[in-house]
Amino acid sequence: MQLKKNRMELMRELKDYTLITFGLICYSLAWSAFLIPYQITTGGTTGIGAIIYYATGFPIQYSYFIINAVLMTFAIKILGPKFSIKTTYAIFMLTALLEFFQWLVKNPDGTFPQLLGPGQDFMACLIGASMCGIGLGVVFNCNGSTGGTDIIAAIINKYHDVTLGRMVMACDAMIISSCYFVFHDWRRVIFGFVTLFIIGIVLDYIVNSARQSVQFFIFSKEYDKIADRIIKETHRGVTVLDGTGWYSKNGVKVLVVLAYKRQSVDIFRLVKDIDPNAFISQSSVIGVYGEGFDRLKVK
Repeated sequence: MQLKKNRMELMRELKDYTLITFGLICYSLAWSAFLIPYQITTGGTTGIGAIIYYATGFPIQYSYFIINAVLMTFAIKILGPKFSIKTTYAIFMLTALLEFFQWLVKNPDGTFPQLLGPGQDFMACLIGASMCGIGLGVVFNCNGSTGGTDIIAAIINKYHDVTLGRMVMACDAMIISSCYFVFHDWRRVIFGFVTLFIIGIVLDYIVNSARQSVQFFIFSKEYDKIADRIIKETHRGVTVLDGTGWYSKNGVKVLVVLAYKRQSVDIFRLVKDIDPNAFISQSSVIGVYGEGFDRLKVK
């Protein structure tokens, strides 16, 4: 039993690191192919690195790594070993991926080609920001971070009900505004805020969609078999309520199940296998807090 449990934990961790790597690929490719060639910046330590690069030519990945190395020394105790290990992995991996994709995209003379053509700054902003938001969302869902202001946002989100996207935007506003002193062009500042806004929306959508929950009311004479299979196969708790059918005046058992939205199909299938005539009501719930779901974060 212990061997099986360890194997499951190992597979879960392997899946997390695979998804984190995929998210980092999206993020680094967005910067290398769309944001840097069009001189678009955004928040976070990557944004700071971009501003330094636009001003001095110092590679963005090196600035990113140095700043995060400092921040990580303060974050280990607060975020815990698992988060810190994954974040450290993400920082090293993103540094390497930024180096790789910039090398892959660059022209022989060291300049970055504008893949969408000249004058397509806004389209590059949309595509790059969307890819960054997807990448960050995937990383956050796996309990990781790309560092920088993401670390600050994750710390605050750990103790308070503040969405990650909003916290990142609040921390990054000053970074974007500072790019005016490099370009002396308010248009670049506006592009930076548009990029940040899109990243925040996409990030929240990715994170929250993975945590959407649903509530089931299941009426069936085979309630005991259904409850056993739900617990065994979906690892969700089941509550049995006593009810009375008002038309028939007969007693009835009602199963109440709270589950993630992605588990809905599995629950419908197993109910249908046991009792095709079962009556099922499914509804979305705004939030579920407690064991197996999100932790209640209020003072």
